[in-house]
Amino acid sequence: MKGDGMLIFFALLALASSFATAYDPSPLQDFCVGINDADSAVVVNGKLCKNPSFATPDDFSYSGLNVPGNTSTQLRAHVNLITADLMPGLNTLGVSLARIDFEPDGGLNPPHYHPRASEVLLVLEGTLYAGFVTSNPDHRLFSKILKPGDLFVFPFGLVHFQMNVGKTPAVAIAALTSQNPGVNTVANAIFGANWPINSEVLTTAFHLDKKLVEDLQSQEWVNPS
Repeated sequence: MKGDGMLIFFALLALASSFATAYDPSPLQDFCVGINDADSAVVVNGKLCKNPSFATPDDFSYSGLNVPGNTSTQLRAHVNLITADLMPGLNTLGVSLARIDFEPDGGLNPPHYHPRASEVLLVLEGTLYAGFVTSNPDHRLFSKILKPGDLFVFPFGLVHFQMNVGKTPAVAIAALTSQNPGVNTVANAIFGANWPINSEVLTTAFHLDKKLVEDLQSQEWVNPS
């Protein structure tokens, strides 16, 4: 009986854990500081919901992904990410979409990761070099040259990139598994942090000369959007 009781206990514990997991959604923001004052609170994990009686087809549609983005930027690329802010019907559905435009010969969506999503990339035009790097300790690079019609998947939370290696403009569509996937561009986060990270930290971590680190920190770091 004692053994049976332990089995029942662990079964109930597992069942409770599964309910807790199903009930508590994944975070859609970087952090959420607990607060007791309702007047100072904000909505998290989505938006307030419109009365279904007032919903229209416009809530579930978006026009404009046929329009090329402005690639006259430092990185010569542009990302147009469609989230629930632009397409309200995406709210709570756990998906979003992006169009990425690249200039020829080096237009770059730089190394970055999505803290709340995995991603599937579909190349529509041009030739892209795309890849991702696995986490510690292996840091394996998985990369391919992609052409129109090719797909590539970037696993949840891993650093990845795309670069146009062709002589013509490139266009890709990315589908992400969150209505608010978040983007953390590695170089921007490291060298463009606000406030700046102590240069000694970066000098040691990246095996760089301190003067080079300080020069990098003094530059303007922009995102491809």
